[in-house]
Amino acid sequence: MPATLTSQDALLVVDVQNDFCPGGALPIERGDDVVPVLNEWIDAAREAGTPIYASRDWHPEDHISFESRGGPWPRHCVQETDGAAFHPQLRLPDDAVIISKGQDVDRDAYSAFDTTDLADRLREAGVKRLWVGGLAQDVCVRATVLDAVKAGFEVHLISSATRPVDPENGRKAIDEMQQAGAKFEEPVS
Repeated sequence: MPATLTSQDALLVVDVQNDFCPGGALPIERGDDVVPVLNEWIDAAREAGTPIYASRDWHPEDHISFESRGGPWPRHCVQETDGAAFHPQLRLPDDAVIISKGQDVDRDAYSAFDTTDLADRLREAGVKRLWVGGLAQDVCVRATVLDAVKAGFEVHLISSATRPVDPENGRKAIDEMQQAGAKFEEPVS
């Protein structure tokens, strides 16, 4: 159940895009399970007047992260494709702030803070506490949480609203995020 949100909070939905869900180019097992959980948080945020941010991979056609260029990943989340679209059941409001990352053809960006103005936007909105969920726990969520902590935000990971690419790496990411100072909304099993 979502926590009590205030005007000093923000909800950050990380990369809940079709390509990261079952049937996508880079599917995360049960990746779409995060959608109903995040929709509860989105509803709570809207009711509380808490700002909602959503990051997305927004890659050019020949991005450096793609295997065709020697990167670790299959082609995914190419700008203006169905794969790059947010999951159709994710109920992002029209006023959600969209943060696009990974747009430079020769530079990858896992964190929603990497080469974006997200930290400045959050500070300008008076945000102190950031609630984070999305995909993937061991890649973009991990990088985003670590950067948010470094930027001075109190960070809470919504444990039931994230899934890893690899379960073992997911456990390592959880340990790393906890050691960095992130808090967890639900107990981590």
